[in-house]
Amino acid sequence: MRVAIDTQPGGAAPNEDWVACTPTLAIVLDGLSTAGLDTGCRHGVPWYVAHLGSQLIAGLAGPDTSLTVGLAGALERVAALHPACDLDNPGTPSATVAILRERQGFLDHLILADSPIVLEGAREFTVLTDLRVDDVLPELRTEVERYETHTAEHRAALRRLVTAQRQTRNTSTGYWVAASSAEAAAHAVVGSTPTEDVRAAAVLSDGVSRLVTEYGMATWSEVFATLRGGGPQDLIAAVRRVEASDPTGRRWPRYKSSDDASVAFCQWR
Repeated sequence: MRVAIDTQPGGAAPNEDWVACTPTLAIVLDGLSTAGLDTGCRHGVPWYVAHLGSQLIAGLAGPDTSLTVGLAGALERVAALHPACDLDNPGTPSATVAILRERQGFLDHLILADSPIVLEGAREFTVLTDLRVDDVLPELRTEVERYETHTAEHRAALRRLVTAQRQTRNTSTGYWVAASSAEAAAHAVVGSTPTEDVRAAAVLSDGVSRLVTEYGMATWSEVFATLRGGGPQDLIAAVRRVEASDPTGRRWPRYKSSDDASVAFCQWR
């Protein structure tokens, strides 16, 4: 498996995405927004995704460890790295997870929350994702999207949404993300696809996939053509051009003008 990667922040704030690869593994993590609220942790989201990603790479180095077990172990080890922090705080640093691994003629995938993996087959594209978050608090999401970004009303609505989301994360009535408890791994979306059925694959944060899913400014076929022609950097640049044409979110209401964006593009000879 040959993998090309890139990650870029959405603005001046530190990048809360993380991406890495090995010859058999591609991982994208997307840190969840804190909206300026207390997290109970002195380290922050960039620290969390960097350490979770590193632990995943180490824990999944061998092909015999399942992705679920690997994620659970990584979550436990990261929690052990900052025991003085309040890991029971509902806003403790957290992230979405998307993992693709090549193993003995199959591509195993694990997805926790809305960072998708897109598989290019001979005739169609398959989007693997976990959209349970979309079913939670739709009225508060609509309120955020009512206001233009960079306004006081938008910031206040976003804080209300994030505050409410924290109470539903990693609960049976909400949605699941990587945070401080290994239990979340058991709720991930997992599966396998024969490698022979896949021409290429893209592991994405939603800061990139929205070019298709939210903005509607490209098809998956066009996304993969861009990845083959100019790589992940060109694809992220295409997202930024679209966002720059609507800086305050009038045409495409959203949580922020530009989100952190990460891509791992996988190909086989």
